[in-house]
Amino acid sequence: MHAITAANLHNAYGGESMAHMRYKTWGDVAKQEGLPNVARLFRAIAAAEVIHANSHFKAMKEQAGDWLCTSMAVFGIGASSQNLQGAINGETYEITEMYPTFLETAKLQGEKGAQLSFHYALASEKTHAALFQKAKAALDSTKHDAPLGAVHICDVCGWTVEGDIPDVCPVCGAKRDKFTSFA
Repeated sequence: MHAITAANLHNAYGGESMAHMRYKTWGDVAKQEGLPNVARLFRAIAAAEVIHANSHFKAMKEQAGDWLCTSMAVFGIGASSQNLQGAINGETYEITEMYPTFLETAKLQGEKGAQLSFHYALASEKTHAALFQKAKAALDSTKHDAPLGAVHICDVCGWTVEGDIPDVCPVCGAKRDKFTSFA
């Protein structure tokens, strides 16, 4: 594997792993604040971040050894509105800067596994940002828990949807039985 794509996979793995832990922590905060829907949203998207991390890890299966990873991360624990803004900031960075750059580099270097992994993550992060924005807007305007239907995560690519599960994932083509639901 080309060195730059390998480094991008390592860094993306680190970022997704930290996002998973951060969202679990922020979900606990939301639960303590009496916001079960916001807590559930954080838990669901934390699960999607694990899918992305595992995908990146598998894409670099031949890259055994110790690696230094540099990953952008949002730190701090605040009230749920602040934590949702942190999640929005992190997802926006991945959508606008990190994954587009990583994906184009993998394409340039002909790294098919990395391309697929980055494509899945990029498409999924867009849904994550939108769901976090919706939850923050509702919380900020009403000062109550965000109205949120069932959230479903594609177990193959991490794509996330609120409401009904589609027959086929629009990102990876997985059938509806490959979704995990957070209701």
